[in-house]
Amino acid sequence: MNHWNQYLLDSDTLIEYLRGREQALGFFSNLVGNLAVSVITVAKLYAGVRNDRERQILTDFLATLTIIPVDRAIAERGGLYCRQYKQSHGTGLDDSLIAATAVTIGSRLVSFNRRHFPMITDLVVPYER
Repeated sequence: MNHWNQYLLDSDTLIEYLRGREQALGFFSNLVGNLAVSVITVAKLYAGVRNDRERQILTDFLATLTIIPVDRAIAERGGLYCRQYKQSHGTGLDDSLIAATAVTIGSRLVSFNRRHFPMITDLVVPYER
């Protein structure tokens, strides 16, 4: 499956968007294609909500995105990525699974975190922070 007009969004980019950062709003308004997130990113975002209002905003926002579950192929690739890059790049299982999701479904990964995604050769970095 190859969807180069599909973007898998990492939590760091979504947090900036949800906080209303002008650069993030501009970047996302110019993205053309299907916007998706891994279920791992969903969990990371909910772990960071501070109150019921933020939780509702996040719930409403996620309803507009495609949520990609972790299946066996993603889990296997993610585990291997973690094994390969944990020591050298500090890539944890969560980011390994997110990278594996992008590769497995053929989406472009959008993240500020270059360090944790050495396996992604075409990482989309929205802007310099």
